[in-house]
Amino acid sequence: MKFRNAVIVDGVRSPFSWGGRGMFEATRMDEVAAKVVRALLERNPKVKPTMIEDVGIGNAANSPDLVLLGAISRLAGLPAETTNFFTNRQCGSSMETMQRIAMAIMVGSMDCGIALGVERMGRSLTAGREGGPPPTRVTGPNPRIFEKTKLQRDMAEDHFKYFSVPIPDEILDAPPLQPMVQTAQNVVDMYDLTREELDAYTVRSHKKLTAAYEKGIYKDEIIPLEVEKPVFNEKKEWIPEERGEMVIFDRDECVRPNCNMEDLGKLPPVKGIVSYCNKELKITAGNSCPTNSGASAVLIMAEDVAIKLGLEPLARIVGMGIGGVKGQIMGMGPVPATIKALKHAGLTADQIDRVEFNEAFACQVIASLRELKIPEEKVNVNGGSLGIGHPLGATGARLVLTVAKELRRSGKRYGLATQCIGAGQGISTILEAMN
Repeated sequence: MKFRNAVIVDGVRSPFSWGGRGMFEATRMDEVAAKVVRALLERNPKVKPTMIEDVGIGNAANSPDLVLLGAISRLAGLPAETTNFFTNRQCGSSMETMQRIAMAIMVGSMDCGIALGVERMGRSLTAGREGGPPPTRVTGPNPRIFEKTKLQRDMAEDHFKYFSVPIPDEILDAPPLQPMVQTAQNVVDMYDLTREELDAYTVRSHKKLTAAYEKGIYKDEIIPLEVEKPVFNEKKEWIPEERGEMVIFDRDECVRPNCNMEDLGKLPPVKGIVSYCNKELKITAGNSCPTNSGASAVLIMAEDVAIKLGLEPLARIVGMGIGGVKGQIMGMGPVPATIKALKHAGLTADQIDRVEFNEAFACQVIASLRELKIPEEKVNVNGGSLGIGHPLGATGARLVLTVAKELRRSGKRYGLATQCIGAGQGISTILEAMN
């Protein structure tokens, strides 16, 4: 079997709205995803719809309106011959779809596919699920997975090989599956990070993002969409019975141009978190990513096919990795995932020129970069998810297309896209520019 190179031809995304109270609240997300796919193909007229062999749909919430196989492809005007699959690796769902399509291309079982991610977050997250049968003693989440017993502790290795500091016993003895924001506090405790470090990183991220918007950097990435402006009541709840005017939505909603240390310092810790190490609570809404809705798509093709069509691909996929860590320190998943991706690519961390690191929480970016020995000046040079937003299943594709376009723009060679994943995982992709 002869292996082939898989390349990123292009990618686009919708603007990312606030989840539950943003511009997409009155808009079907399957329609948004279909418009993103159509825009991607319209930008690349040499790629005919009949060439798209498979569409992978990444979605973390299993939303009933999004996971109906074939629906988005049909709405986008793709032919019946185009197949579809659904992936749920939580936050890494659309990067997972991209890697699966890339692998199929590499082994020669297909020539071209689209990795799509779409998510609706907020109050309508569970729409369509209510009214189903209640869980019984043999259905629903197994309560044992939320327990931490000595037997489980003794059975599971502590993954110390990935980290320069030990995981505190107090955190290891805590329940293995926890809310994401609690795992962020655990990372803060493990690395003894200060509130000032977290907030200062957040300010830098928003400043870079604001500057990128002023330069028009994201215009090549975001497609303007005509949407119905949602009508909200005084509690900021959407009123479905009332129709809003049609408007053009073309900018991420969560950018904070005036983000500063003073305002961030006034924010209280997120309710419900604790410090198992009896330290200060430091995770706030300010140094955490927002909840968002949005869609992203990446066009992937065999390099030889792309060249034959006269296309100019952005980057070649040269490394992929998925890694696991203790669920209590979920945010450190990018460390083993990136180590694996670097090994796959035959590279070292110092050879990476640009990084798109999903900013689920400022703390896990800071700690992971320390472990990987990647300087911050290479990371999220045009801002990150603290301001762009993190619509779970759509983020992975966004990271890949953003770093691919940044490599082309900057003339750099190697780029890394990486993110943490709920329950203790990470996923990473390494690209080589085709300038």
